[in-house]
Amino acid sequence: MFSNPDRAAIEQLLRDAKTVAIVGLSADPARPSHRVARALREFGYRIIPVTPAETLILGERTVPDLDHLSDMPGPGVKPDIVDVFRRPEHVGPIVDACIRLGMPALWLQDGVIDEVAGTKAVAAGIFTVMDRCIFRDRAAMDR
Repeated sequence: MFSNPDRAAIEQLLRDAKTVAIVGLSADPARPSHRVARALREFGYRIIPVTPAETLILGERTVPDLDHLSDMPGPGVKPDIVDVFRRPEHVGPIVDACIRLGMPALWLQDGVIDEVAGTKAVAAGIFTVMDRCIFRDRAAMDR
């Protein structure tokens, strides 16, 4: 059975992280993924939009999927956290990509629950958070 890391471990991850790839980031400012991405940038994180639907979001070039992170300009880009705003039925392949690419951390947003995929990620050594909002957890650290 999947269990989230404790609060101290989550806070340490959020303190140490610099770059967040956001899978399912929407260009629509009214969507939760867009609002969270904008807020994470205000906290100082670099955002990498991961979506095949757009080419530019929040002034950042997008990649269609995690396998295309190497297409980003500059030195090799490897996010510290992969934040997922996709429906649960899409999580399995995202976890497989995270494992294949050696991603250090996976964050499944509120309502994104896939116990099997989460357990698989943890077994592969990926720090995994499920069914929590990265923005709320990061904002709580400033209180």
